[in-house]
Amino acid sequence: MLLYIRLLSESFSFALNALRNNKLRTLLSLLGVTIGIFSIIAVLAAVDSMDKKIKEDLSDMDMNTVYLMRFSFGPSEIPRWKRDQFPDVTFEEFEHIKRNVKGVDKISFNLFTRNENIKYESKTVNSIRVKPSTEDFFDIEPLKIDQGRLFNASESNSGSPVIVIGSEVATGLFDNADPIGKKVRLYGQKFTVIGVLKKQGQGMFGDSGDVAVFFPVNFLRRLYGDNNDMLTPAILIKPEKGIDIEEFKAELSQKLRVHRGVKTGEIDNFFMNVLSGFTDFIDNIVGQMNGIGWAISAFSLLVGGFGIANIMFVSVKERTNLIGIQKALGAKNKFILFQFLFEAVILSLIGGLIGMFLVWIIAIILSSSLDFEFVLSTSNMLLGSGLAAFIGLIAGIIPAISASKLDPVEAIRSGM
Repeated sequence: MLLYIRLLSESFSFALNALRNNKLRTLLSLLGVTIGIFSIIAVLAAVDSMDKKIKEDLSDMDMNTVYLMRFSFGPSEIPRWKRDQFPDVTFEEFEHIKRNVKGVDKISFNLFTRNENIKYESKTVNSIRVKPSTEDFFDIEPLKIDQGRLFNASESNSGSPVIVIGSEVATGLFDNADPIGKKVRLYGQKFTVIGVLKKQGQGMFGDSGDVAVFFPVNFLRRLYGDNNDMLTPAILIKPEKGIDIEEFKAELSQKLRVHRGVKTGEIDNFFMNVLSGFTDFIDNIVGQMNGIGWAISAFSLLVGGFGIANIMFVSVKERTNLIGIQKALGAKNKFILFQFLFEAVILSLIGGLIGMFLVWIIAIILSSSLDFEFVLSTSNMLLGSGLAAFIGLIAGIIPAISASKLDPVEAIRSGM
């Protein structure tokens, strides 16, 4: 056992000396591996970071939440021309579902619309997200209040001019002053600020509540009516816990089809977008991004592997005389084999470590400059190290075997 340890130690020492004595060659040969490992780890880290952020953004929401509307969250087999003919959901349908569909825990009528500017005295915050809804929306998409309160059912039903604002909107309009009770102007109308949300940070889809305002949907319905092209209505439904989501969707579809007079055999003229289906769609995209990243990185690693193999063959050729002398002095084939194998693995590992170090530096820069945490996980670092060692092993095995099988007499003679 001690003999093998000594053999490995001496082989390792010889490999390091060889790399130190050929610095330029070492630098050029590890470049390909550095680029390959950098590409793989950068893609994996970016995908992991994005996946983590999406799950954090959706963690407070029920994955069975249904978004009932005329649009689909993902790809659809229904032709575009037919989808364009689907009618918008209506407030009357919202009330019908609320009364007649079993298993509904919370239900909200929302209007998706363009960004607007909001004013307070001489100050303006531009391009804020406007989210008019009924009061149950706050139970479907949990929002944490920092100051004041959310609007209630009475204010929602009557369309009262009350508003809840995000933290950045509050800072932009009021600085450090108390916003509660102040009058702000939106759509040319005055709203009373009744609440300020806690800071959330940037959402993965640019939907942070920090730059949004919330007010009763009936206010906007009364202002613009129900047939306005700039408004896209949606009914958000949170089913009761433990309910069979497929049975719930079947009943919801049947009730809405009957209400709309859709005939048997005709397709639904609406979409029931379940949040879990959306996350599955995102997971599919993440998987495809991983695949593309691996394909690009594999090419870089292949080039790096060939580079190391080429350098190792050159190294064997240059040191043929030295190999012959070592063998003549009693060096075993295993010693020669491990010497060149260690050299290739060390070379590849150095390239891999440099690649991961570059990813780590970029992760720090991006995390500090953006409102986004770029995650470089331990598993990805171990994967990068393992891949680098594997590439070195594969690239160095043939040159190492050829070196170990050299005849000592011929090897010494070739160097004379």
